[in-house]
Amino acid sequence: MSGMSQPQKSRPAISQADYQRLSEFRYLIRRFLEFSQIQAEDAGLTPRQHQALLAIKGFPGGGPVTVGDLAERLRIRHHSAVELVNRLGEAGLVARDQDKDDHRRVLLQLTGRADDCLAELSAAHLDELSRIEPMLRRLLDSK
Repeated sequence: MSGMSQPQKSRPAISQADYQRLSEFRYLIRRFLEFSQIQAEDAGLTPRQHQALLAIKGFPGGGPVTVGDLAERLRIRHHSAVELVNRLGEAGLVARDQDKDDHRRVLLQLTGRADDCLAELSAAHLDELSRIEPMLRRLLDSK
């Protein structure tokens, strides 16, 4: 039956205004990501390192965070997360502790230095979000 054509699903009509909203939304995302990259680099971090620190600090429920959790939050492979954690550990930004209940699991936590760095970065990011919030709301509220 694979040779038979499937009936076409009806697609909702997409207006020029819809395309413009989507384009503007993507533009704002790219601008925010560019801002974030510059802020991270100015703080001496790669964007991925900044994302990792934020993922650990902002983990739902407050933690604990495993390497697997970090890989999932950053949408990277487990071995890439291990390498990232190794680099963060060497930089004095992340500490690893063995899970007391399951010795196979390693739990991650930020060092004081990482907390300070992340607090400054997060303040700058929240300011930027406040600045672009009206534009985002306008896009999300218009239909």
